[in-house]
Amino acid sequence: MATDINKEILVDMVSSKNGMAKKDVEIVIDNVVDVITDALHLDRKVTIASFGTFKVTHRAAREGINPQTKQRIMIPAVNTPKFTAGKRLKEMVRSQAVPAAAPTQPE
Repeated sequence: MATDINKEILVDMVSSKNGMAKKDVEIVIDNVVDVITDALHLDRKVTIASFGTFKVTHRAAREGINPQTKQRIMIPAVNTPKFTAGKRLKEMVRSQAVPAAAPTQPE
């Protein structure tokens, strides 16, 4: 399995790809995240062509059941961020080799 990429590794990768100083790349990444966050806070959609779209979804209030007490409860309405992958991103992920399923043990 490949190593996950955190912010520090992302900064290193972008810096080496375009020759910018790591500190400058970190500032740019922080600013991009801030702009997307602020836009979502204002209920605006952010689309990055061929990568994807960030938007806010509105989930209405609904009735639920507490699984421990079986008592009916009201779950409040909530806004949640959502990311929808763009065409190029979907194609790149789909073209990955699918790992073989682990063999199952007979019982």
